[in-house]
Amino acid sequence: MMDECYQIWAQLEQETGTQLYRQTGLLLLGMKENPELKTMQATLSRQGIEHQCLSSEELKQRFPNIQLTRGEVGLLDKFGGVLYADHALRALQDAIRQLGGIVRDGEKVMEIKPGLPVLVKTTSESYRAENLIITAGPWTNQLLRPLGIELPLQTLRINVCYWREKVPGSYGVSQAFPCFMGLGFSLAPHPIYGLPSREYPGLMKVCYHHGNNADPEERDCPSAFSDIQDVQILSCFVRDHLPDLQPEPAIKEHCMYTNTPDEHFILDRHPKYDNIVIGAGFSGHGFKLSPVVGKILYELSMKLTPCYDLTPFRIGRFPGIGKAHF
Repeated sequence: MMDECYQIWAQLEQETGTQLYRQTGLLLLGMKENPELKTMQATLSRQGIEHQCLSSEELKQRFPNIQLTRGEVGLLDKFGGVLYADHALRALQDAIRQLGGIVRDGEKVMEIKPGLPVLVKTTSESYRAENLIITAGPWTNQLLRPLGIELPLQTLRINVCYWREKVPGSYGVSQAFPCFMGLGFSLAPHPIYGLPSREYPGLMKVCYHHGNNADPEERDCPSAFSDIQDVQILSCFVRDHLPDLQPEPAIKEHCMYTNTPDEHFILDRHPKYDNIVIGAGFSGHGFKLSPVVGKILYELSMKLTPCYDLTPFRIGRFPGIGKAHF
């Protein structure tokens, strides 16, 4: 799907005259025998995407401000980069309005009544439509339970941490520093990723690609001990591998992941009400794919043949959920 997404993001940039994407390259780090690294290299090769395998020595020469101690190797995807989410959302919402659509923000959905038409009641109004697409992130099951279905979704609070450069710009885009993802590092059963400094000048974003169970209504409540453990994992990583950053976060924010057990999306019709379509479980890697995800959800809602094989994204892949559930 990514190939088409690159094209759509570029088209949206051209139409809006706004930079939405910055190509920095994506550097994958891990031991040569790491299975995830092998899978990613095989995928890049299979898709014909230009990439480069870097030995430990080549990594040291190319990126001297990354300190690697166990003989890690690198895999550089030259097309990787950063999407500017705030600009992208604004551009998409502007495009919706220009095409005659309406964006209604700040309205909480209170009730969904299935049927033809389907009825949606919010804190402000009631809406009727032939088809409804639900993309409610961590609130998905709150909307689906009254419709007789509960998906196996885990809502996680993620620590979004920014770390101060000792020398401003040393990990910046101007220094050709790439996005990176560290796989299989000690103390970290999940990947650690980083983006070159730009969002906050002089600060680099380095985060743990996992979090702790949290109610989305309480995501800004005081941190639990498990949250502190995640930041400690990051502090150790920064201290050991990014020596030109201060080893304590300068800014800590929160976001939410909504994970499925296999971390693949859910893109499907409701098992009972086929005019209700569900997009959920984006598992922390959905935003970049949103142009194609939107296209697929549209195709499902209009009863068109989807342009991609949706087998990996069907609700029925989870035991006990499907029409028999009713």
